Amino acid sequence: MSTTRTLLAGAALAGSLLAGIAAAPAASAATATAASATVATQQAQTSGKHFFGPYYSGYGRGEDFAHRSYFKGYWTKDNGRYWFYGDLFDRDRDRSYSYVWFKWHDRFGFHTKVFKTRGHGDIDRFGGFKKSNGFDDFKIRVCEGTDKFDDCGRWGDAF
Repeated sequence: MSTTRTLLAGAALAGSLLAGIAAAPAASAATATAASATVATQQAQTSGKHFFGPYYSGYGRGEDFAHRSYFKGYWTKDNGRYWFYGDLFDRDRDRSYSYVWFKWHDRFGFHTKVFKTRGHGDIDRFGGFKKSNGFDDFKIRVCEGTDKFDDCGRWGDAF
């Protein structure tokens, strides 16, 4: 009887060793897959879209909230550069322009850029700012009227 027990114990031990050896490549592949998924997640987070807005214009004569111009968008980071995208909408039909102001700061000082539209304007891949150049602030303001300074809303942070 002790010989039978010894044989069964030996067979069980050999079987568990073989199962462990067979599972090792699968475990190694699972670990590699998990590592590549983590890298992909980190890349998605650094190159993902970071949404902001909407930012609204101020009120003009006889306008209400439904007639205000607005801007909404997102920023991405690509190879150490920050890029901005968005849409400017002019919701009233008064034949005036809507303006979106961008103001940013870097080691060279403060800068502004203005885009305008009647109806809908698409801002695609604006910027290319780098943290290494001291880029640390980005603000947005929307105006609406005959001049780029008319009926402006408040400055809002996008970054």
